[in-house]
Amino acid sequence: MDVTELIQAIQTLNTEDAFRPRLDAAQWRLFTQYLTRHELKSGEALVTQGERDRSVYFLGQGSLQVHVSGGEPGTSRIGILRPGSICGEPGLFADAPRMAHVEAMTPCVVFALRLPRFEEMAARTPAVALEVARAAGAVMVQRTRINLTRLVPSA
Repeated sequence: MDVTELIQAIQTLNTEDAFRPRLDAAQWRLFTQYLTRHELKSGEALVTQGERDRSVYFLGQGSLQVHVSGGEPGTSRIGILRPGSICGEPGLFADAPRMAHVEAMTPCVVFALRLPRFEEMAARTPAVALEVARAAGAVMVQRTRINLTRLVPSA
């Protein structure tokens, strides 16, 4: 899998919390230069709850499961991510422990954007970095809204 397939997966993902940067073709090419490709085996951890990691991940192929430890029985699974999904986006904004576990349900290809590479992108192509940050922030807002809706019963 190459970055062209990742871009297509991101652009065609149809979920409430989809990553939607407003980038043109040239900006997409610039953005993907800062990503590193990784392969995960089924059951392998991508993100571990409680650890500190300043990376955001983009799922190119496969399925990822997001879950938390320490909750009430039956409340640990948060969701399943499909190709084109983003995860770990809070790592771009805060040096804080990870809030959930993310592991491969199937063999996966993920692309990582690590904080030092994001900062390099911000220095070299600030418009692209700003749009990536805006879109990642929008994902966080939408996921917070979804999770709050699950916790607060409607009247």
